Order: sequence, then C-alpha cells, then structure tokens
Amino acid sequence: MTENMIAIAMVFIGLFLIGGVFSLARQGLKLGAAACAVGAALAITAGVMWW
Repeated sequence: MTENMIAIAMVFIGLFLIGGVFSLARQGLKLGAAACAVGAALAITAGVMWW
C-alpha cells in the first residue's frame, strides 16, 4: 500500500458515497443520488491523483 493515508481516506470516502448513491436511488431521491455520485467521483479522483 501507500504511505499516504489521505489518499486511502479519499478513496474510502468515495466508496462510502457510492453506497449512498445506491441507497438514495432506491428511495427515489434522484437529485440526492446525483449529488452523491458527483462527490464520489471527485473523492475517488482526488485519492487516485494523490496516490
């Protein structure tokens, strides 16, 4: 793994938000799911770039 804990945290946050996307989509909250998807994409991208 990497020594950079911030990168690992960002990827973890992104995966957590992906779970939120599925949860909000099942509840019919499409706007919230879209906002969570954008946040997840940003967090995973930041984690990968930080790595």
